[in-house]
Amino acid sequence: MIWCRFQSGKDVSYGIVDGETVTAVEGLPWGEHRKTTRTHRLGEVKLLAPLVPGTFYCAGVNYRSHVIKMAAKRNAEPKFPEKPDIGYRSPNAIIAQGEAIVKPKDAGEEFQYEAELVAIVGKTAKNVSREKALDCIFGWTIGNDVSERVWQRGDRTLWRAKDTDTFKPMGPWIVTGLDYKKMRTIVKLSGRVVDDFATGDMIFNVEDYIVAMTKYVTLHPGDVIWMGTDGVPSNMKVGEVCEIEITGIGTLSNPIVAEA
Repeated sequence: MIWCRFQSGKDVSYGIVDGETVTAVEGLPWGEHRKTTRTHRLGEVKLLAPLVPGTFYCAGVNYRSHVIKMAAKRNAEPKFPEKPDIGYRSPNAIIAQGEAIVKPKDAGEEFQYEAELVAIVGKTAKNVSREKALDCIFGWTIGNDVSERVWQRGDRTLWRAKDTDTFKPMGPWIVTGLDYKKMRTIVKLSGRVVDDFATGDMIFNVEDYIVAMTKYVTLHPGDVIWMGTDGVPSNMKVGEVCEIEITGIGTLSNPIVAEA
């Protein structure tokens, strides 16, 4: 099933997408809800970010090829994480499908995408076993963990390198019932393929993260976990469009514009 969050006029609602039609739903996709009789043409509504997360979690370095290739750029030996490592992002940076990624005036050339699978938590989870780890996941969407690398290397925290306004495109919607281990991620800049990798080829998979996280923190419905990226991200330039496609979900597309 495909769930979206959309705006029609002044009304904001979750909806179920069926082809080119969206039906408004009262309630939350992962909670009590009821389909209404209000339907719209998908092209006539504004897609919003598929949710505003309660807690915005993100996996640390999580793809072997990414570690190797990034180390090679630095003429260094690759160092692989020994355990799942979790960070946080800020909801203020979230934008929706089609909205513009704004490159700040003082951002450098190393202004890059990171194509990520996003897991949407649908059930409260604490001390979860590996066998039941995916039971708490409601569905999946796409995230672009936009990063300014000079800031990332120079600041003590990642507050502006990762969390500047518009740096976290997410969408276009949430899809349920998918097997993330069968997905593929393709990234394009203005139609040119710049990355192509197996989405599920993670150092620590989704189950690993859920088991590790729920030992210490409680996951709640509406939380999100961004699962990291592979490859060596390319620089994004003003005027380009970044498209991230993940099998079974669709394409998240955002233009890059200069700060006014």
